Amino acid sequence: MVKREFIYNYMIQANSNRIWNRAIILVDMNAFFASIEQLDFPELQGQPIGITNGWDGTTIITCSYEARAFGIKTGMRVREAKQLCANFIKRPSRPKRYTEISSRIMRELISFTPDVEVFSVDEAFLDITSCQKLFGNPENIAKLVKERVRDCSDGLLCSIGLSGDKTTAKYAAKLHKPDGLTVIPPWSSREALLNVPVTDLCGIAKGIGLFLSQRGVNVCGDMKKLPIGILAKRFGNLGRRIWFMAQGLDPEPVKTEVPSPRSIGHGKVMPPNTQDINAIKVFFLHMSEKVAERLRRYHFEAGQFFVGLKTKEGWLGDKFYLDQETNDGHDIYNLCLRFMEKYWLGEGAYQVQVTALDPKMVDQQLRLFDSSDPDRINLCHTMDLINRRYGEFALSPARLMLRSKMPNVIAPAWKPSGHRQTI
Repeated sequence: MVKREFIYNYMIQANSNRIWNRAIILVDMNAFFASIEQLDFPELQGQPIGITNGWDGTTIITCSYEARAFGIKTGMRVREAKQLCANFIKRPSRPKRYTEISSRIMRELISFTPDVEVFSVDEAFLDITSCQKLFGNPENIAKLVKERVRDCSDGLLCSIGLSGDKTTAKYAAKLHKPDGLTVIPPWSSREALLNVPVTDLCGIAKGIGLFLSQRGVNVCGDMKKLPIGILAKRFGNLGRRIWFMAQGLDPEPVKTEVPSPRSIGHGKVMPPNTQDINAIKVFFLHMSEKVAERLRRYHFEAGQFFVGLKTKEGWLGDKFYLDQETNDGHDIYNLCLRFMEKYWLGEGAYQVQVTALDPKMVDQQLRLFDSSDPDRINLCHTMDLINRRYGEFALSPARLMLRSKMPNVIAPAWKPSGHRQTI
């Protein structure tokens, strides 16, 4: 592991007037969900708290730094956490509140530069290369960003990494949590990463790490011994990128555009070994309506859908095609019923999935001449208006009164606007 003093020395030696050829910031909101709970409920400040998906959740999705001091971590069961800390406090997640504050932060970041990539609900990359004449040297910009994030989020802490590429910036942000600002100038990033394990870099998981280890690459400094062609042959463009990443030369740009969706889907974990056919149908109806509402919200329709059911033996799933594209939950649910009739034999189920494949933008002119039921279209439109005003499923099919109590979660690919602004 690179010594922190080593990086601080580079911070001291960095020429404040030097223009960087490329400057990337990674903003990481630390213990984001737990920090918001402590912000909104002052009695929780300084307390070891953990967030679960709803009151019924049994697995910790994140926890405060006070809880981490006891060895509590993400993925741990609540009962284990209480064994480590008798005063551990469980809190149910509030996705809407978290995305509200995240959206506020992302809007503030865009005030510095339009080149912002929302990496997750609590992380964002900024390319500040073109901002240096306006705001000063990159380190000064990073300090300004940190102040603005704190101010617009009512005092939440973040750690910031600054370097000449995305991977090194993200690595730097991890070094001084929960409130650090770590600078690794691009001209020193190769040396700063020299003794860092390759699996500490974002995007290098255990599988790729094992592949590299078998070829003598355990720390980033070993990468120069491995020909780039070996990685390219095995992993394609990703392999080439990994070769550069380990040397502080990640070529990946900050991605500001969100591409059109290749799919729009929702899934739900059920109580283990569910065999009640009516319960499974309610889960499928729930997911059908969520997919349909998202399609309508962003003016998409789809003519093919994937329907899946996870059992102890694995996933049962198939694609289903419609003669006419739709964004009506009634049509999607009928595909789920077809799926169950064809594939489900009564075995215990654990999870459902409904996904619209290759959605297309609705052509309003062609819609005038299609065979869609105008009453159904008006009904869906009215239902959406009511639910957006009074809350999700305030108006819904009667059978959804029996839907799962498990709360919504923030999608991994969540964005503050567009079709990925979904919970």
